[in-house]
Amino acid sequence: MYSIVSTAIVCGIQSILVQVEADVCDGMPAMEMVGVLSSEVKEAKERIRAAIRNSGICLPPKKITVNLYPADIRKSGTVFDLPIALAILAAYGKIPRKYLEGILFAGEIGLNGEIRPAAGVLPMVLAAKEAGKEVVCVPRENVKEARIVEEITILPGESLNQVIKLIENYSKGGWNDEEGGGNCNIEETETYHENIACDFAGIHGQKILKRACEIAASGRHNMLMLGSPGSGKTMAARAVATILPPLTQEEALELAKVYSVTGMFGQREKNFRERPYRNPHHTVSVAGLAGGGAVPKPGEISLAHKGVLFLDELTEFKKPVLEVLRQPLEEREIRLVRKSGTYCYPADIMLIAAMNPCSCGYFPDRNRCTCSKAMIERHLSKISRPLLDRMDLCVEVQRPMLFELTAKETEETSAEVRVRVERTQRIQRKRFRGTEILYNSQIPAAFMERWCSLEPEGEKMMKEAFEQLELTVRGYYRIIRVARTIADMEGAEQIKRCHIQESLLFRSIDRKVWNCE
Repeated sequence: MYSIVSTAIVCGIQSILVQVEADVCDGMPAMEMVGVLSSEVKEAKERIRAAIRNSGICLPPKKITVNLYPADIRKSGTVFDLPIALAILAAYGKIPRKYLEGILFAGEIGLNGEIRPAAGVLPMVLAAKEAGKEVVCVPRENVKEARIVEEITILPGESLNQVIKLIENYSKGGWNDEEGGGNCNIEETETYHENIACDFAGIHGQKILKRACEIAASGRHNMLMLGSPGSGKTMAARAVATILPPLTQEEALELAKVYSVTGMFGQREKNFRERPYRNPHHTVSVAGLAGGGAVPKPGEISLAHKGVLFLDELTEFKKPVLEVLRQPLEEREIRLVRKSGTYCYPADIMLIAAMNPCSCGYFPDRNRCTCSKAMIERHLSKISRPLLDRMDLCVEVQRPMLFELTAKETEETSAEVRVRVERTQRIQRKRFRGTEILYNSQIPAAFMERWCSLEPEGEKMMKEAFEQLELTVRGYYRIIRVARTIADMEGAEQIKRCHIQESLLFRSIDRKVWNCE
């Protein structure tokens, strides 16, 4: 007999529907699986045999053929265990084939018949909905994740026998969706949580640094902080994440797909609306940062999508790892080309980096710095100029004075700063309405004249700066984008000379340091 069951495979953060065909006939007892299959999919037949036997289901020895199509797509992972087992049982006549129609199944099966959680369930459920399916059966541990998708029924699977009874009850109308907890709406479930430990109110003094942080957050600009150890760079980076507006429902869903594919959905379960803050250690590999591996998975860049990626001790990262950042910062996505196909992961990040100006950390204070010019140049050469050119703001962080730390003045909280950031971003959304652009940092060079008009004095200053600072084309446009954000913060339609001047001040630090003046 022949049967067919629907499932799905994750490619990048998208999912493609896969059909599992099973045929049972007389012949030499064997189980063959065909298609482009990875080793874990091929090994599924051993897990399935044991699971069926330990579930108390007796199958007569016959020749079993299982086909997964489309055949030209490589199948990997353990999510095919459950659909393959059900397809075989239906081909044997143990399950009426009509019970399996219109349902998408996904899940790993243990040797005892237990249904175990799988990665990438959320993209699979979304793909099922787009394909017109109304029911999806997933492991019990993945139910909360799957129920984010509205207008689709989720059946929670616990064991092979329980799934058989579940689909039978559902087909006969004897199962209530409330048994699984009902659909889960992002807006109803999650709220925006204040991070008190990293609040802006905890940063005393540092007015220039806090101003740079607010500008960066308002236009989602990349920022480099340069300063001696203990000057507050890490604390400022953590605080930036607290002044960013909460994720929209669409952004939260897209980010949840990334975490679902990596099997880390639990990290987003209680903070859907919060923008991610990722702080990888400097020993991270290229695959760990950008994604990849034998079975490609998103890296830290994609896990920070729509949020902050903070790289502390920037000069300690391996140079090939840092160079990986260049393309994602421009295109806001990562494309991994493998023999099995091309995997695309979102990478719309706000990069914040921190570094010491030299090995000892005290340059240019020659009273404390013990590094020679050659040592400083060797230290700074770890950061390439093309990567430095992609940092919109460079701010020198000075060590706060004691009177600033002990002052009784009340500092602004993150909530107060976030109000201004949200107001500035509303101006940008209104300006870019009807386009794919969301923030000033994304303005294409071709639209500079349309959205970034400069007053005559501002144009004159930019011409002078282009020659004196020896700016690249990329650096020139990034200065104007930052100036556009500063103008928006003040509610100005046109970019004025003072806006250009402030933008240049946050750009000139790299020239001073990299020339070791």
